[in-house]
Amino acid sequence: MAVMLGVGLWGLDRGGMWGDESVTFQVAQRTVPQIWRLLHDVDAVHGLYYLLMHAVLAVHPDEVVLRLPSVCAAAATAGLVAALGVRLAGPRIGLWAGLLYAITPMTGHYAQEGRSYTLVAAGVAGATLLLLRAVEAATARAWWPYGSVAALTCLLHELAVLVLCAHAATLALMRVPRRAWSGWGRASGAVVLLLLPLVWVSQGQSGQVAWLVTPGWDEAERLVRHFSPGPDGVVFWGSLLLMAVGLRTRRLAAVALPLLLVPPGILMTVSQVRPLFHERYVLYSLAGASLLVAAGAGRVAGVLGRLRFDGRRVRAGGRQAHALLGVTGVLALTVTFVHHLPVHRQDRSAAHRPDNLAVVSALALRQMRPGDPVLFVPSVGRLAALAYPKGFRQVRDIALRESAPRSGTLWGREATPGDLRHRLASVDRVWVVAEAYALDPRWSPPDPVERTKLAVLAEEFTVREEHTRDGVILRLHVRRAPADAPATDEPSTGVATAGEPFTMRRGSSGFRVERRPSVVDRAVPRAP
Repeated sequence: MAVMLGVGLWGLDRGGMWGDESVTFQVAQRTVPQIWRLLHDVDAVHGLYYLLMHAVLAVHPDEVVLRLPSVCAAAATAGLVAALGVRLAGPRIGLWAGLLYAITPMTGHYAQEGRSYTLVAAGVAGATLLLLRAVEAATARAWWPYGSVAALTCLLHELAVLVLCAHAATLALMRVPRRAWSGWGRASGAVVLLLLPLVWVSQGQSGQVAWLVTPGWDEAERLVRHFSPGPDGVVFWGSLLLMAVGLRTRRLAAVALPLLLVPPGILMTVSQVRPLFHERYVLYSLAGASLLVAAGAGRVAGVLGRLRFDGRRVRAGGRQAHALLGVTGVLALTVTFVHHLPVHRQDRSAAHRPDNLAVVSALALRQMRPGDPVLFVPSVGRLAALAYPKGFRQVRDIALRESAPRSGTLWGREATPGDLRHRLASVDRVWVVAEAYALDPRWSPPDPVERTKLAVLAEEFTVREEHTRDGVILRLHVRRAPADAPATDEPSTGVATAGEPFTMRRGSSGFRVERRPSVVDRAVPRAP
């Protein structure tokens, strides 16, 4: 837990939030009634997490404080993984499993995000430990803690419910008596019943994950590599080998293997029909990989401990042998961590995330003058102003009709196309904040307000200056002189036609550009 806490705190203040984190940051600072109103239309799946973060950020609204619950949850998960290893295979395996979980780059990545995924992983690890205790206790009362933790975890994110399937597989592999099945059935049934209202509400908000694509073998391979303490090289292949050896530790394998395979397998299978898969949704399955690798290492160490040296047999059960093997394992994990230090360092850079909203705000602060109108293309770009208002405090959001908190939306309601044209007609200059794809003439936004923005900019304005930083474009558009009007029969709208190759989909915290498949694309399968 100490190692995981150190890894999580290292570089925690990376100097900027990305889109999903900014959603947590600004939503959690709203009042409870405002959060409740938002959840009726969007992000119901994260409702409990937002309420938790509302209490956390009430202490101090800061991006480091935003990430501290994730760091603490990751540290707790490392301890729970170690506890599982101790219960299933002994202290040495527990130590190694906890350390493996702590040094895996994927763990460190999500430990430093202001989202719910490490809290879900902690809940799953805790529920798994309570499952084993309930089976051993063989009493009806022992299933209450298991059901309570599992329910709380599923309310943090509904896809955690897949762990119930993994636990069912564990009970089958362990060949538990009928009484244990009965206790588990009542507990898991209560969890599912409690979760049904959230599932019903979130189904109406399924457009939030419309940007997800059908996972293929490339996605499966990427997940396997991310579950390893090293994504490539001898560490990766060695981890796979040790996982295979660890399957011989049957009691541990009965818990770790279903946890590793069942939730990702089910989610990938379902995603062939309706895409729902993303690696962060099954972060909790990483615990199974760490347990199996540690078990495999333990069996290899046991064999090495029985080798003859100079005609003498080193007994694996001796204290000196146990101590030597334990220290050797820790040293091997230390070498693994140091070897992949560049991966960890890269992950602590704000540039490694999808976007850095602090950069947008800083660029706006340097370039814009007080009172300047600003236009966000698309409107999700307003998240930068919500997360870092300093850069936009003295400018005028010309398209905004109602603020995000008052409208019960993530980034506010904008004016109608007609009203927006009227507003833009009253200004001679406007700053446009956009990513590169939004200014590509082939981009085809489905929202009529976004199409109006592009059309008016193309018809009535010209670009005077442009500033680019980390993929964000800040353009100053000035009104076009009559003599500079486009010499075409029809005004250029800057909007793609149906045959052009780009379109946009709306996700939980933003828009994502996708490329429409051409005739060749349809004939040749592409990786997602």
